[in-house]
Amino acid sequence: MAKTIGIDLGTTNSVVAVMEGGKPTVIANAEGSRTTPSVVGFSKTGEKLVGQLAKRQAILNPDKTIASIKRHMGEDYKVNIDGKDYTPQEISAMILRKLADDASSYLGEKVTSAVITVPAYFNDAQRQATKDAGKIAGLEVLRIVNEPTAAALAYGLEKEKSEKVLVFDLGGGTFDVSILEIGDGVHEVLSTSGDTHLGGDDFDQKIMDWICDEFKKEKGIDLRTDNRAMQRVKEAAEKAKCELSSVMETNINLPFITADAEGPQHLDMNLTRAKFEDLSRDLLNRCKTPVENALKDAGISKSDIDEVVLVGGSTRIPAVQQLVKEYTGKEPNQSVNPDEVVAVGAAVQAGVLAGEVKDIVLLDVTPLTLGIETLGGVMTPLVPRNTTIPVSKSQVFSTAENNQTAVDIHVLQGERPMAKDNKSLGMFRLDGIPPAMRGLPQIEVTFDIDANGIVNVSAKDKATNKEQKITITNSSNLSEADIDKMVKEAEANSAEDKKKKEEAEIKNNATS
Repeated sequence: MAKTIGIDLGTTNSVVAVMEGGKPTVIANAEGSRTTPSVVGFSKTGEKLVGQLAKRQAILNPDKTIASIKRHMGEDYKVNIDGKDYTPQEISAMILRKLADDASSYLGEKVTSAVITVPAYFNDAQRQATKDAGKIAGLEVLRIVNEPTAAALAYGLEKEKSEKVLVFDLGGGTFDVSILEIGDGVHEVLSTSGDTHLGGDDFDQKIMDWICDEFKKEKGIDLRTDNRAMQRVKEAAEKAKCELSSVMETNINLPFITADAEGPQHLDMNLTRAKFEDLSRDLLNRCKTPVENALKDAGISKSDIDEVVLVGGSTRIPAVQQLVKEYTGKEPNQSVNPDEVVAVGAAVQAGVLAGEVKDIVLLDVTPLTLGIETLGGVMTPLVPRNTTIPVSKSQVFSTAENNQTAVDIHVLQGERPMAKDNKSLGMFRLDGIPPAMRGLPQIEVTFDIDANGIVNVSAKDKATNKEQKITITNSSNLSEADIDKMVKEAEANSAEDKKKKEEAEIKNNATS
């Protein structure tokens, strides 16, 4: 039976793992690394590059290099390369395809199914977009799992005693906090909170802004107007951030960064850890609220937490570790690899679904409240946030006007009291209601949320039993036909890419 892989599709890096002999194994990519940059590039000759190869050519080819696409999942966003528009789903599919191909090479058989992780705080549109990306990549997505839950699954594998665990997951582009109760193979999520636009990229940006401001003060030149220079600044900022996790001061040296009338200009400056922490103060403060919210929603205090598990490369930043330690009063648990633990958990969940891993039960929650718009533009909640999934909830509503024969059901996700301030997931109409005085018809609205956190809504007129259903698929702006077309394109391009690669290899062999 073909193996199902576990994929951590990250903002900046992705990892793939699989269960082997009852143990999860992280699979190295074709370049020999256990993490693959979530970067896609299109070379001057039109060749598609994914991962390390794409990241390596980014300085020379910034306009045709796409990074951090995960931040646009579930949005109506397109990237134009050489006159062709690509959706975030298509770019993500290219990354997923590479991970699946590397796994296939390692396993010696074609991989066709996967468990893919998403930030716990991803809404329905973002989850559906991730599922669509898997489909475009030719993968059957058996389950979408929340990243901190996956991390806890990997962490809890060997645990005998029952404990409450706070997972603090600060990745490249997203931040999640989940509180779980682990014991006897049951992993129950008590609450989750987060920020889908906070991560390592933002810490890099703080350093980039500082470099550009300092350079402008010193030389009078704004590097922000030069794409190539900014790509070099970006890489230098990321390198400086990583170095400041182990040293107190680092040198940023970019010779020939730009030129003016006086000739070439060089950039050379020192950044201390203290200055970096000062620059990032507001980001560090933003980490606190989700922790407070998760504790409040779980109905527990800091002292009830037994372990704090750090996940995501950004938790290597000393100031982040210090913040967690000071806030929770606990020394963070360093027993898991923050870069790999999410993919390992995804592989464990794949093993559970395949029946390879026994005695593990995963009870996850929906991250955001779901409801519908009612009279006066009010959001009426049906499923509160942190409800264990899968779940089905129903509520009866009625008409607002006399002789009303149709009702529009506006499905919403979010925590605000007014409908307009929440994320709209879609709208549908139930018509054919027999005319009656307002308030008399009985319309039953039912929300079904599956184990992936994806929503199905139906409305039924109890008098006629007429029913209208909606699966919130339009939220990622791709129809079934769009996805099928992209699947076919991806398959065709895959054959074309393979041919180009083989031609290049023949050429290389001939010249060597």
